[in-house]
Amino acid sequence: MIHGESYKPIIAEAAKMAIGEENIYERVFIFELLKDKNDPNAVAGAVGFSVRQPKFYVFKAKAVLLTTGGATLLFRPRSTGEAAGRTWYAIFDTGSGYYMGLKAGAMLTQFEHRFIPFRFKDGYGPVG
Repeated sequence: MIHGESYKPIIAEAAKMAIGEENIYERVFIFELLKDKNDPNAVAGAVGFSVRQPKFYVFKAKAVLLTTGGATLLFRPRSTGEAAGRTWYAIFDTGSGYYMGLKAGAMLTQFEHRFIPFRFKDGYGPVG
């Protein structure tokens, strides 16, 4: 049985083998999407910088997937801090993807959904 914490290394290894390690950029903070000059409804790349070195990156792409996650820090748990470190309250899901998509002209929908953790005696957890 594969547990959630095992998925990332398995998928990362498969990605490295599929696209080549020379095509993987880690620890790059993407802050802007680049619009296609020929098609105003398309994104042609992204701009970012290294969080470890003084490097600036401009990526050109045929397709861009925005997979930054949700905005879990918008809603805080009512408990006194013990839930803040749980994976379903990830500190790096800041909503930056929503901002970049909106700024690039994407239509953002389905924002009426809010995560509510299932609560039970002596605990709580995500319920899909």
